[in-house]
Amino acid sequence: MADASGQVAFSFPPSWLFQFPPDPSPPSLPPAANQHSISAPFGINPTLYHAVLQPAVPITFAIGYVTCVKIANSFNRKRGNKPWSISKTNAFYYFVVLHNIGLALYSAVTCAAMARALYVSVPSPFGSAGLPGTLDSLCKLHGPRGLGDAVYYDTAAGSWISKNRLVHLAANNLTPDPTDVGRIWNEGLAFWGWFFYLSKFYEVFDTIIILAKGKRSSTLQTYHHAGAMMCMWAGMRYRGPPIWMFALVNAGIHTIMYTYYTLSAVGIRVPKAVKQLITTAQIMQFLVGITFAGAHFFVSYAVPVSVPYSVASAAAGAASSASSAASVVRGLVNSQSASSLAASATGGETVAWLKKFALRAANFEGPAQNVQNHAESKLGTEIVGAAHKLEQVRYRDEHQMIHCLETSGEGFAIWLNVVYLAPLTFLFARFFVKSYILAPPPKTARQRRVSDSAMSAARKTSDAIEKFGRSIEDTIGSFGEQTRDNVGVLDSRDAKRKVRVLIQETATTHDAGEAIEDDDVSSKAGRKGGATTYAGAVKEDLKSAKRANGSTSRDIDQTDPLQKPNK
Repeated sequence: MADASGQVAFSFPPSWLFQFPPDPSPPSLPPAANQHSISAPFGINPTLYHAVLQPAVPITFAIGYVTCVKIANSFNRKRGNKPWSISKTNAFYYFVVLHNIGLALYSAVTCAAMARALYVSVPSPFGSAGLPGTLDSLCKLHGPRGLGDAVYYDTAAGSWISKNRLVHLAANNLTPDPTDVGRIWNEGLAFWGWFFYLSKFYEVFDTIIILAKGKRSSTLQTYHHAGAMMCMWAGMRYRGPPIWMFALVNAGIHTIMYTYYTLSAVGIRVPKAVKQLITTAQIMQFLVGITFAGAHFFVSYAVPVSVPYSVASAAAGAASSASSAASVVRGLVNSQSASSLAASATGGETVAWLKKFALRAANFEGPAQNVQNHAESKLGTEIVGAAHKLEQVRYRDEHQMIHCLETSGEGFAIWLNVVYLAPLTFLFARFFVKSYILAPPPKTARQRRVSDSAMSAARKTSDAIEKFGRSIEDTIGSFGEQTRDNVGVLDSRDAKRKVRVLIQETATTHDAGEAIEDDDVSSKAGRKGGATTYAGAVKEDLKSAKRANGSTSRDIDQTDPLQKPNK
């Protein structure tokens, strides 16, 4: 369906946009050399530019990265997730700080350069070209500025063309002119997008830092880095129109994110709300990116197209005006002298030719065909050649609907990014829920002080009970040795076992109390007092057992002279 003006239409995408593998033509285009502007501060060797965009580069690197992460995760798990020794050195600390500072600065520069490229390339939909002008600047990345002036690759013709006949290609007449201004590719994407693609390989040091600290690289972390390098490769290799958004928005978010990492690395406490804001911005980036990139499949718009047509220009040289030419013709037709001229052997052919020429100039094609020479043959052969020489090819502008995308490579770059972003959005959303929604609220300063005091008191109580229990076991052990041969005597092993049960029950009571957070310090003291009272009761029971043991020993001394007396 089309909008009210008929200049923008939405329809289902053609099937050739989903061709896999995509058509490798045309190759990517490096920025102009020696331009020395913010669009391209310096030149890039074309051989190097194309070499790193070979598909084997990101595929091999991504597979190797994922494999190494899995091995390192297993290694850390077997070591109990202990930090590597290198992570405790000063060199590692300074590397982490410089790593984060460098990526924050680089991301800020890239974001600024891409924002400028977008500003100078994309006109307002409320301007003279309207919405089609905005769409044309976003869909067509090459050529000079202006609706219909873009240079694009015609797959059927196998060459670069433009709808505007006045737009010229490069000196070799095979590729767009790298010096054209006003389109996103030459205004910065060719240079900054290529380096942003390379930065995705360096960003794996984020994962190396995590692993060196003994931590596990999560599925989110691994998938994010491996997929990012693949998607940036596809966008730059096949010049996917929405790849500018990846470079612009992602660079902006990375500026904030790596600044946060830098502050955390140097020990500056950053509010949790900042981290939550960064995660929210990343999720929004993915949602907007999926929607914006996917829309390219469905959009068509109208552009002015130069259409050739032919006109005869003989009238300008034959007569001063159409009216004078018509008068001459009418005079020749109506005069009786025309018959005599036609009958003349010497002048008849000339007059007939002039009559035919004048009739054609006056747009009287029918009468001109009937003019005959003195041999009664029609004057066609002589005039046709001259008439063709006097024809001119002219052009007029007509509006034609064109699709936003032109090659299967552009389609591949877009749907690969959409397929990558969909699960990535889910992983980030799950992380957000687990970290910020389901996580328990942080304790206040007072709650932390009370909790620390309670834990300290509980530890002291536990130590006192353990010490007291050991002393009781030693005492009972000495009494048990004196009465081991008498049936009615309290067995030391039974006494020890009972004491252990009492101590275990006391410790269990203590652990249960420690697991409950209490904001009131008095509750903590109450638990300590309760444990002490319980321990006192145990002590009294043991004293009673001791007295009973002593009485039994005295009775034994009296009845059995062979029994060793109590000492």
